[in-house]
Amino acid sequence: MNASTILMTGLAGFLLTALATGPLGRLAIRWGITDRPGGYKAHARPIPYLGGVAIMLGTVAPVIVIVGLNDLTLAVVICAAVAVALLGLIDDIAPLSPIARLGVESVAAAGVVLGGLHAPVTGGWPDVPLTILWIVLITNSFNLLDNQDGSLGAITAAGAAPLAVTAFVAGRPMIGMMLTALCCAGVGFLLHNWAPARVFMGDSGSLFIGFVVACSATAVARDEAPDQVIGTLLLPTFVATIDTGVVLLSRARAGRPLLLGATDHLSHRLNALGLSVGGTTLVLAGAAALSGALNLAMTLRLTPPLITTVAAVAAVIVLIGLLQKAHSPVPGPAGEPAVSITERR
Repeated sequence: MNASTILMTGLAGFLLTALATGPLGRLAIRWGITDRPGGYKAHARPIPYLGGVAIMLGTVAPVIVIVGLNDLTLAVVICAAVAVALLGLIDDIAPLSPIARLGVESVAAAGVVLGGLHAPVTGGWPDVPLTILWIVLITNSFNLLDNQDGSLGAITAAGAAPLAVTAFVAGRPMIGMMLTALCCAGVGFLLHNWAPARVFMGDSGSLFIGFVVACSATAVARDEAPDQVIGTLLLPTFVATIDTGVVLLSRARAGRPLLLGATDHLSHRLNALGLSVGGTTLVLAGAAALSGALNLAMTLRLTPPLITTVAAVAAVIVLIGLLQKAHSPVPGPAGEPAVSITERR
């Protein structure tokens, strides 16, 4: 894959997303596909969704037109990711039950696995259900990350870039091209979503991003040595994994429903430490870039795979524990649990 093709794909992803987000946002307002203000939400007027549709178009269209879908793995991942984006779009219009969402996501993940993509964690048949579970988990972890203006767009751009390079190095050029488009689509979306956001990506974007990143990490891990499979899966999803762990643990300890919005995400905890919304976004994006760079270094054998993997797992556990203390909840109305000031719904 030559440099000009990579550059064209990235530029197309950026321009298509940047140019499509505005019109799609106006269409969302006309159709009433918006996040309405109320409670402790930060915005005072309805903010349109459909930014995720622009991200999906900015990722998929350049790949189809410039790269093509001759690679089976790429074709299967693209088709399944589009299905997940459509699921998110439906959920943005008329919220679905968690069971329905998980069911469709599981079918999409199973389709990818049946297409030949799985992570060789055990080397046996358990790899199939483990891969499906992993893809679904990470898909929803990225969905949880979309809780503050600019956060997920920046994390996507910062994390997809080193993962794209890793894919090229690992002999997965088609996956690398898809990630290049995704990275640049994230940058294009940030033009509209940086605080104060004018457009939200919604579930169509966050689920799509999570699915693509999960499948891409799995594709790279498939051909890696056994001692670095776990690290290859964990490092590109480092921020999402920590955020999900922190959220689930804090809600379980407080006796709150796991799916109820609250000020217990990484972004809220960093805000509680005194960081602004923009500062929080930069910290999370920096963490995504750093963990992605560490994954690349491991793939290049610049760092010992086993030690890197153990350190990454330990860091996740330690950070989840430490971040439990950095929490300043916003009280909800009398008798109700806390509600996030930036939770989309």
